Amino acid sequence: MLKRSLLLSLFLAAGSVQAEQKAPDLEKGKLTAEGICAGCHNPDGNSQLSANPKLAGQIPEYLAKQLHEFQSVDGKPPVRVNAVMNGMAAALSPEDITNVSHYFASQTLQPAVAKNGETVEWGQKLWRAGDASKGLPACAACHGPAGKGLPAQFPRLSGQFTEYTVAQLKAFRAGERANDPAKMMQMIAIKMTDKEIEAVADYIAGLR
Repeated sequence: MLKRSLLLSLFLAAGSVQAEQKAPDLEKGKLTAEGICAGCHNPDGNSQLSANPKLAGQIPEYLAKQLHEFQSVDGKPPVRVNAVMNGMAAALSPEDITNVSHYFASQTLQPAVAKNGETVEWGQKLWRAGDASKGLPACAACHGPAGKGLPAQFPRLSGQFTEYTVAQLKAFRAGERANDPAKMMQMIAIKMTDKEIEAVADYIAGLR
């Protein structure tokens, strides 16, 4: 009985140590953000350039997935291809990715703003209800009514730059980006016109 209790105690202790080792280190994440990511995304993840996404407040598991998929594994091409990000991600260890993803997730988003008042109702309709006539589902079904995302597959979109969201939807539509689960975004984006993409992306920028 004593031996069994001792083994159980050792097992629990080992599990506790392992959990502590796996916990993200936000200070190390901050150092990675400041040293590698800041040039494009700002130290706190609030990019000022619409070509570069805002990362502050994003779902950490989603950020980690993207960083891993920007990396080449066993000499194979990255799942997600981007010349700049492929180079940046190559230098990151799994621990670095965990730390920086949780660091950005812990930062407060400074949201972008919607710019086109003429399309806001259309964008809202696409977000909330999609377009049944063309088999286009509501964006909110996966990303949540307020655009906060659903861990870990579906990212937070609210407050993201219109230009960045437009670029990603068009990349999915063209098959240039193909790291979406079950090709879901590719199948959705291919049904969307440029005007629909622009309308919903602008609505997303103003979503709170």
